Amino acid sequence: MEAAAVVGLGAGTGAGLTRWQAAALAAVAGWVWAASFYDLTRRTRALVQPWVTRRVHAETAAILRLQRLLEHKLLDNFFSVLSCVVSVPFYTGFLPLLFWSGHGKLARQMTLLMAFCDYLGNSVKDMVSAPRPCSPPVRRVTATEDEKENAMEYGLPSSHALNTVCLMGYLLHYVLTYGEHGSVIVAAGLSLAFLLVTLVAIARIYLGMHSLTDVVAGIGFGIVILAFWLVVDDHVDAFIVSGKNVATFWAGLSLLMCFAYPKPEFPTPSFDYHAAFNGVAFGIVYGIQQTYFHFHTPDAPLIFSAQLPLLTFAGRVLVGIPTILVVKFCSKALSKWLLPVMCSTLGIPIVSSCYVPALKVDSSSKNKQVAGYLQRLFSHFPQKAYDVDTGIRFVQYSGLAWSVVDLVPAIFAHLNL
Repeated sequence: MEAAAVVGLGAGTGAGLTRWQAAALAAVAGWVWAASFYDLTRRTRALVQPWVTRRVHAETAAILRLQRLLEHKLLDNFFSVLSCVVSVPFYTGFLPLLFWSGHGKLARQMTLLMAFCDYLGNSVKDMVSAPRPCSPPVRRVTATEDEKENAMEYGLPSSHALNTVCLMGYLLHYVLTYGEHGSVIVAAGLSLAFLLVTLVAIARIYLGMHSLTDVVAGIGFGIVILAFWLVVDDHVDAFIVSGKNVATFWAGLSLLMCFAYPKPEFPTPSFDYHAAFNGVAFGIVYGIQQTYFHFHTPDAPLIFSAQLPLLTFAGRVLVGIPTILVVKFCSKALSKWLLPVMCSTLGIPIVSSCYVPALKVDSSSKNKQVAGYLQRLFSHFPQKAYDVDTGIRFVQYSGLAWSVVDLVPAIFAHLNL
């Protein structure tokens, strides 16, 4: 039923989507130009950053009181584990299992929603460039490398709070929409979601990672993003599985989204996360578009069913995880060699902050002119040289995501898993 409806929607609106795609890409490109020409990031930061900074500093005393009141090693460990469970790396590891368990639509929507949340949340962080609570005097608990990287980002809004609201909210919506439920299940689901959001909010303050203003902003942004996504999710899914020119459109959108990102006051890892999830979204969309009717229809076997018992699912995990890691490694190695060659051939000025040592910036190369017939075109953009690491990161995560929904399911079919 769902597959037939999707085919009908794609066939009926294909011509209109082409015009819509062009208008959407033109709108994003126009926004990139306008934001750069009118210096919107700096103007917005000048209005918002001072107020947020004052709030963060004013709330320091309250954070210290909370930490002194609750400080305990068990709470340190509990809140650190909770923060890991609702972090981006955890969701990144969990989503492939959701695809392979047969819940294709839920996995698609949560992946794209995660990418959307990551982009909007990190964009606001870097646009506002507001500090986290000062440490010291605030005690900051960073038990993992992921938390240490998070501490290098700006504060507002709290990504953990934002992501928890959106993903828990969408998961609850999906269960209540497609599963059997009564008033008790609805009440239990709402209570669990509220409890988790509350615990995450307390955890981020207790660990010294955020102020109350950061957390409230994260929850507020999360509610707005979730409400928007619940309106468009079915349209987005129908477009992905049966729309016209999906791969071409999404490739153009992904490229533009690398430019439609505010420059922070000082460099942070936030843009790297955005580039990675931008790649994940493209890989998922491309793979699903190619293989939907082979592996991802509503008729796909679900975990715990007779067609997909737990032992078979465990076999999928044992085969799938090493496969996607190999694809990620190969994608990174190939892009590290291929992208610099392509950029050099086209005359696109590039540097590398990490992946390609030969292209690292030095004082002698800052004013070096790069020849090529695209140089005049790229000279109209703000950067004089582009970080090739963004492209490498995009390609490696695109390859990983594509393998999750295309290569690995093909291997499952070959092995009768």
